[in-house]
Amino acid sequence: MVVRYQLAGRDLGGVRFAISPLNELVLSLHAWRDPGRYPLHLPWIRELGRLRDRLAADLLFELVNDDLWTPDFLTPRPWSPLTPLEDELAVVRRTAKGVVDRDLRLLHGPGRLPAPLRGAAVLDRILDALTGYWELCFAPHWSRMRALLEGDVTYRGREIAQNGLASMFAGLAGRVRLSGDTVEVFVRSHVHYTRPADGALTLVPSMWTSSASAPIRPSEPPMIIYLARGLGTLWERQPLRAPGALAGLIGAHRAGLLIQLATPGSSTELAARLGVTPTAVNQHLRALRAAGLLVSARSGRSVLYRRTDLADRLVENAG
Repeated sequence: MVVRYQLAGRDLGGVRFAISPLNELVLSLHAWRDPGRYPLHLPWIRELGRLRDRLAADLLFELVNDDLWTPDFLTPRPWSPLTPLEDELAVVRRTAKGVVDRDLRLLHGPGRLPAPLRGAAVLDRILDALTGYWELCFAPHWSRMRALLEGDVTYRGREIAQNGLASMFAGLAGRVRLSGDTVEVFVRSHVHYTRPADGALTLVPSMWTSSASAPIRPSEPPMIIYLARGLGTLWERQPLRAPGALAGLIGAHRAGLLIQLATPGSSTELAARLGVTPTAVNQHLRALRAAGLLVSARSGRSVLYRRTDLADRLVENAG
């Protein structure tokens, strides 16, 4: 089946890239249904197995059907490479009840709506379940996930500049092509429609698709979700780089953590990146904070650490 987006003259400049934390969160539920399709995510899937009893697992499981479809209302089109999860959840929270009911019944078929998706306040329960899932299973890893997705966007932008739009589209999972003034997406599901791009075709890299996909209904905004590059490196342990002068002053492990904290992070996230335990990381973070090199602030259920101005100057001079 084929989805076709027709590009008018102004649409060629309206092709944009965006990164969606909510899309990644919802599409990752595919691994709940069929983990064997995602061997590169095996370290994360193992961790998910240990955390599942702390999640609303029955409800989350039913947000994907046997064909690995998810409800369209849970994957709204993102508008920016910097879209925060909170903004996307706010958009979903405004979804009309009729749309929620329609998409859930389309997902599972008439008369087959599973028990966790029935009853009052189903949208609130879905959003609560997704928020808990994010905080436990995604937030500790999101910075490295986001870096991979941002790297893909940078690569595609360079491809457009060097070789043109047709070459860039041809590189999206092998299932997308630009034919004349029409972008064709060869999808696996039984979906077939043609519609104008209306000046806003959005391309969204994802870690959770094996090919390219588009919305099920032509009434949805034009969007193509495609497999991001570099997925095989996502769960590799990152080396703890530490400049010699700084390592000599405060020790290699603490110097390396200051380098890692060029952007704020939690002890759980740092431990996952480095392949060590959060306890080991916390000992060093507490010492760095006591020395005035880090400050901390709570964000949801996590404590985020960031470098102080003094630490920034130390790192800059040591480099």
